[in-house]
Order: sequence, then C-alpha cells, then structure tokens
Amino acid sequence: MTPEDFPRAFASAFSTQDAAAIAALLDSGADLVTPTGQHAEGREAVTAALAAEFAGVFRAARLVKGKLKLRPLGAQSALLAQRYVVTGAQDAGGAELPRCSLLLTATLAATPQGWQALSAQLSMLAE
Repeated sequence: MTPEDFPRAFASAFSTQDAAAIAALLDSGADLVTPTGQHAEGREAVTAALAAEFAGVFRAARLVKGKLKLRPLGAQSALLAQRYVVTGAQDAGGAELPRCSLLLTATLAATPQGWQALSAQLSMLAE
C-alpha cells in the first residue's frame, strides 16, 4: 500500500463498519481519536472504540473521498489530510442525519507491513 492508497482503504473499511480493518491500517502502538472524541491507543483499543462508533451514530455511514493533501517527510514518512463526506449517519432514534464533512489527519510511516498510521484523528468539519 502506498500513502495514496491509505485514504481509499480507510474509507472502504469505514463504509463496511469494519473496525478491525481500520485498526490494521494503524501501527500496533498507534493512537486514534474518533469523530465523537474517543481516544484509543493500540489496535485492540482502536478496534473497540470504532466498534462502539459503528454500533451508534455511524452504524450505516458511508465515506466519500474528497480532497487529499499528502506531505512527504522523506522516503519513509508522510503527513496525510483527507477530506470525506459522511452520509448515512443516524441519530439515537435511527433517523438519518444530514451529510457532513470529516477530516482524517494521520502521520504515516513505511513499516514492514506497508504504510501505516502512527497516529490518526478524525474531526468533524463545519459546513
């Protein structure tokens, strides 16, 4: 996987509510901040945090890729900023929420397993 492939793999896993697949995109000791503000460190905690998100507001959500900004930091690392449009998010009663924008920011590094995030944050953006 290249740094350019990372956002597509992330969106695909998010859109199928596959918390373990997202966690696999992260280094084993990586940390993640979810869109609702949960902070998780390590793949097991990331998987649990995302599973909770997918059981709640994002249980039927889909991501559509928008603008990507990738800043190489040499041959082995990069900063990523990927905008997404979120559709299908639901409130507690199951009603669909208006589409919104999400920004994934991540520090990526080349590892023996391919490019992985060392740290990532998902932030809701004001429309």
